[in-house]
Amino acid sequence: MKIAIIGSGGREHAIIKKISSQHQLFALPGNAGMGVPCLDIPVGDTQSILAFAKREKLDFIIVAPDNPLVAGLVDVLEDAGFACFGPRKSGAQLEGSKIFAKEFMTRHHIPTAPYHAFGCFEKATAFLSTQKTFPIVIKADGLAFGKGVRIVHNLQEGLQCLKEIMQERIFGESGSKVLIEEFLEGKEASVLAFCDGITLKPMLSAMDYKRALEGNQGLNTGGMGCIAPNPYFTPQIAQECQERIFAPTLRGIQADNLDFRGCLYFGLMLTSAGVKVVEYNCRFGDPEAQTLLPLLQGDLLEIMQACAKQELATQEVRFAPDHACCVVLASQGYPQDFGVGYALGYPQDLDICFAGVKRTQEGLCNASGRVLSITSTAPSLQEARALSYARMAKISLKNGYYRQDIGQV
Repeated sequence: MKIAIIGSGGREHAIIKKISSQHQLFALPGNAGMGVPCLDIPVGDTQSILAFAKREKLDFIIVAPDNPLVAGLVDVLEDAGFACFGPRKSGAQLEGSKIFAKEFMTRHHIPTAPYHAFGCFEKATAFLSTQKTFPIVIKADGLAFGKGVRIVHNLQEGLQCLKEIMQERIFGESGSKVLIEEFLEGKEASVLAFCDGITLKPMLSAMDYKRALEGNQGLNTGGMGCIAPNPYFTPQIAQECQERIFAPTLRGIQADNLDFRGCLYFGLMLTSAGVKVVEYNCRFGDPEAQTLLPLLQGDLLEIMQACAKQELATQEVRFAPDHACCVVLASQGYPQDFGVGYALGYPQDLDICFAGVKRTQEGLCNASGRVLSITSTAPSLQEARALSYARMAKISLKNGYYRQDIGQV
């Protein structure tokens, strides 16, 4: 089969690694470490992607990043006759607009934090000024590369945050509207699920490490590491999620006629008052994909194709009874200012998911904030963690850094 993976990061590389080499794979635009043909076509260039699909007569297309899903790339490709893994635009709204997602949860009685939505800066600041209890969470409504959520600890900090998002537009049009919501306390968990609109099959639970610095300090990033399964996600919590979150979400998708055939990500908070949904994503998380896929047993491509055909009920989704630990190597200064073009050194036999790299005459160098990730699996979390750090120690990057506390739960 001829298969294209849309995207360029570690998530996409993890997907490529999980698909049999007997297929002909392309990455658009991909990165220089993926080991498959990469076409210099941006994920937002819908017409060029469509033209490539027609020219190569692609059999299947995996749309991995959020932006093209929210923009409706799957709609265009499917309308042209191409089978895809990924929700159409209607389903991708669950990630594309946090206000849409909150209204969806409210309508379908899915537990989440109380919130208020604003499209006017003056009304948002007036409301915030009435609040007596902090911290409070402020979210840009649209996509913001995983950086659109701020936890503010006092009124002054909150007003500055609203100014940056709504007036200075640090996230562009994604900040034209905001959510102000109650701060939830508890342990976080991520549960990704395969979904074909009729059936929803959860994967293993995971714990993502979003903050840039050790001890969960610093700014939010796209993810600095991940472990699976999540040690706090007990069988009792899994049952609660199935009854109060997963099943009602699937019923809501059906009731609202949302076309969702892909990966549905549940960002959860395990609070003392029960599990609550923090957010939905409409695709594999990064680095959750790098963490979960090595544990997946069975054929990922067959599962994805079953989602596209709405035949997921016929597929068994099972995972190895092991633990996985993923550690991300980033460029010093990420997620703000960082230098690029520094040479990467690593043993050629090291199993790496490359993300932000490009090729020069000297070899691979860093080209983005998150550079690569290392995932190890083992019978225990401690063993998997030790393996990942031992392997990461073999990599050299002049301005590279990684958290040393991934998996210390």
